[in-house]
Order: sequence, then C-alpha cells, then structure tokens
Amino acid sequence: MLDTVAIFLTLTALFAYLNHKLIGLPTNIGVMGIALVLSAGLIGLDLVGIAMPHALEESLLRSIDFSEVLLQGMLSMLLFAGAMHVDLASLRSYRWQIGLLAIIGTTASSLIVGFAMWFLLPLVHLSLPLAYCLVFGVLISPTDPISVLGILKSSGAPESLEVVVTGESLFNDGVGIALFALAVTMATSGDAPTVGHGAHVLLKEGGGGIVYGLVLGYITFKLLKSINSYEVEVLITLASVIGGYALANHLGVSGPLAMVASGLIIGNHGRALAMTDETQRHVDMFWELLDAILNAVLFVLIGLEIVVIVFSAGLFKAAALSILTVVSARFLTAGLPVMLRQRWVELPAGAWQIMTWGGLRGGISVALALSLPNGGERDTILALTYGVVVFSILVQGLTIGPVVKKFGRGKG
Repeated sequence: MLDTVAIFLTLTALFAYLNHKLIGLPTNIGVMGIALVLSAGLIGLDLVGIAMPHALEESLLRSIDFSEVLLQGMLSMLLFAGAMHVDLASLRSYRWQIGLLAIIGTTASSLIVGFAMWFLLPLVHLSLPLAYCLVFGVLISPTDPISVLGILKSSGAPESLEVVVTGESLFNDGVGIALFALAVTMATSGDAPTVGHGAHVLLKEGGGGIVYGLVLGYITFKLLKSINSYEVEVLITLASVIGGYALANHLGVSGPLAMVASGLIIGNHGRALAMTDETQRHVDMFWELLDAILNAVLFVLIGLEIVVIVFSAGLFKAAALSILTVVSARFLTAGLPVMLRQRWVELPAGAWQIMTWGGLRGGISVALALSLPNGGERDTILALTYGVVVFSILVQGLTIGPVVKKFGRGKG
C-alpha cells in the first residue's frame, strides 16, 4: 500500500510541476490531461508490441480499488473542505432553488438520460437493458462537487450563481448515491422498488444524513469552542470528518450529506464563534492544502484509469451520444427551468447557459460505475461514463470561464 501511495503522489507532483512549468492549465485539468496523454502513449506502445509499460500501469491501477478509495476515503474530506467555504447565509437565501435542483432536477435528469440511452444505443448497434440504462442515468446525472467547486470559483462567476451551482453540486451528491443504490438493486434483482420503499430510503439516507451531519457539526463546534490550541483544533476537525463519515456508513445514513452539513456548521459558526484568528488561519490552510492535494491525486487517477477501460468503435459512438444526451438533460432539468423562471430564481441574466454548461461530472461518476458488478453491462456503462467525464472536465471545464464572461455579466 505504501508503495502505491508513493507512486501516485510522486506522479501527481511530477504532473503538477510539468503543467505549471510548461502548460499553464488549471492544476486539476492539467494533471488529468497529462495522465491521459501518458496512458494513451502506453496504449500505443502496447499496440506496436512494447507491452511492459502498459502492463505495469494496468497492474498498478488494478492494485487499488478506485471506487473504495474515493467513496470511502477521499470523498469525506473533499466534501467537508468544499462546504467549509460556502457562506451559510447565502446558501439559505437560495435554499429552494438548490433543493429543487438537487432533488427534482437530479431525479428528472436520471430518468431522461436513462430512457434516452435505452432508445439511442441500438442506433449504434449496442444493447443495454432499460434497468442498466437507468443506472447510467442515475450515476451520471449528479454534478460533481469536486469538479465544480474549483473550476467555477476560478472562472469569476457571479456570487449568487456560484452559490446555487456549488450548493446544488454538494447536495445532489447524496441524492445521486441514494438513487444509485435503488437503481442497482432494480437492475440486479429485476424487481422495481416501490415508491414507498424509494421514499423511505431517500428519507433515511438523505434526511438522516443531514440531521446526523448537523449533530456532528454541533458537537465538533462545542469541542472547538472549549479550547484554544490550533494544533488540537485542526486534529479535531480531521477526526470529525474521517470518524464521522465512517460512523455514518455504519448508521446507514448518507455520509456525503453529513459531511456537507457538518462542513457548513464548522465553516460558518465554527469559524466565527469557536476559533481565534490564528486558529482560523491554520484550519483554513490545512483544509485548503489537503483539498488541493487530494483533488490533484484524484484527477491523475481519473486520467490513468483509461487503461482499464475497453473501448470499441461502437462504444466511441455511444460515448458521443451519451455526452449529447447528458448535456441536453442538464439543459432540460436545470437550464430551462432557470430560463423560464428567471425572476423567481433571482439569478443574473444568462444564468441558464452557465447552469447548463457548468454542470460538470467527475470522479464520483467513475467511482460509481467501477463499483458495479462485473459483466458486459458494467463495461459498457464504464466506457460511457468515462467519455462523459473526460469531455466534462477537459471541454466544459476549460470553456466555462469564457461562458461565464459572455453570459454572466448580470449582477448576482
């Protein structure tokens, strides 16, 4: 394990250095692009008979469980770090917009993508049962907070729009994972869950996760307020995140939503009422650095994962169709409602374009796809997911800045 961690940290540092010195892209996009180029080069060498480098990379990637590493390890810290820097008062002002986008929007997008892919895949001579098309729709519909938070913040989006998109991406994560569990159960068992069962799961995982996170945040807040030692306080926040996420899994509630709720409490009330200025600086610096490091490692992993995905001509065409479908579904479930209800949502003019194009997908979708049971359906879904994620990060991530500049000039 130590060797694997050392290799990935070294690669991440090397790619970040090369990007900073030679390329100049945002760090996460740059390291992912370099990892993709490296993996593509090794695949090319394998095709001409030089198989050892490709085999070594594939062996290295298969030695780790990407889904386990992200969903049970990195995700808790990344969500907590992201939520810490969201202003709770601003989030409360847009609670209805965020709630509708996170719950209704994610559910509607999952259904639109699922049924659309069930109809479109036969056009490229691929077949995927409807249940697995819905699984793909569920895992690809939530916008990824890890991708959205850094890229949208650096693009200069209006504050109100940044709050809504960031808040949606933080909360629809838990909704998406709960829907994913229901969809996988339906696909593997052949039995569709009842509305009552689905509502119970969502209420238990989603509502329970938020309540648990608020309690966890309050306990952590009281501990921070009772002492004045930045070393101990940083340690308390780290233990709260890792231990709290593990306990959420044992309780059967949503760990992602718990981390978001806890992060909002600590980032707002904790920072204002329980920390000295010195402690604030150290806590912020610790979580900002940890967030940056984990993000960079994650995007390198995403770039390298291409070597374990089997593509064919039909899958390339299907991936192109899935990209078009996912972007269209994002417009129908986020962009169009904002455009039609401009006054109600209280967002600047041009918000619907940014909402549509800024709905980035990332590592969480790949991790969910990798967690599926082995089989032909998994291979197809993984290839489609990877195509959407790479397009989302490299194309949408690199162009969201110009889109914001063009359409996000209104006040907000």
